[in-house]
Amino acid sequence: MGQLARADLEALLRTRKLDVTLTSARPLVDPASHLEAVVPTGLADLDARLGGGLPRGELSSLAGPPSSGRSSLLCGVLASATRRGELVALIDTRDTFDPESAAAAGVALARLLWVRGGPVSSADSTQSTIERQVDRALKAFNLVLQAGGFGVVALDLADVAAASLRGVPFTTWLRLARVVEGGRTACVLVGAQPIARSPGGVTIALEGGRSVSRWTGVPDRARLFRGLDLRPRVMSARREVA
Repeated sequence: MGQLARADLEALLRTRKLDVTLTSARPLVDPASHLEAVVPTGLADLDARLGGGLPRGELSSLAGPPSSGRSSLLCGVLASATRRGELVALIDTRDTFDPESAAAAGVALARLLWVRGGPVSSADSTQSTIERQVDRALKAFNLVLQAGGFGVVALDLADVAAASLRGVPFTTWLRLARVVEGGRTACVLVGAQPIARSPGGVTIALEGGRSVSRWTGVPDRARLFRGLDLRPRVMSARREVA
């Protein structure tokens, strides 16, 4: 009787995607049977850690300080989806997205819905103004998710102060996760710090600073920037991969 009750409970937890605490929890992604359940990032090593890419039907987080490669990684995800013929959307809270750089990274702009927020300026630096921008971005994010039909929908909050994000109720992220639950959309929150994720989602934390930058030349004024060496740390509710 006890074993039967336990089996029923585990089945219910799995149905509601709350099985992350079970010792018999399934792995994050089974590459052999769920290749279509992920969106590749375009980086082979990172995709291997993720089990193929970012999971669809889940809310994931991409976090890193400035110059950590977070924008490049986001463009890689968007490019991967548009190459497959999918539509993607970006809610650009502070209007920092550079379409030319995205196109150079392989993003098909004709398949991108770009929802622009307010620009970064001294006039928009007050706490109340930024909070209104975040509120509008969240509403736009929710509308796009409910519309459906997108392979990837990203909300860029990287240039929003942590104090403003702390004012967002945790239930907001839970509601957004429920909108995409079980669907074909990979939902991504981009921030300087990890924001939120659903039980089946992942957090990709990027290391920043001079250690990840590649330069040529010795004198400060003669050096040329050659790129970034991404150093991602993948975290999920089931495991953490360095």
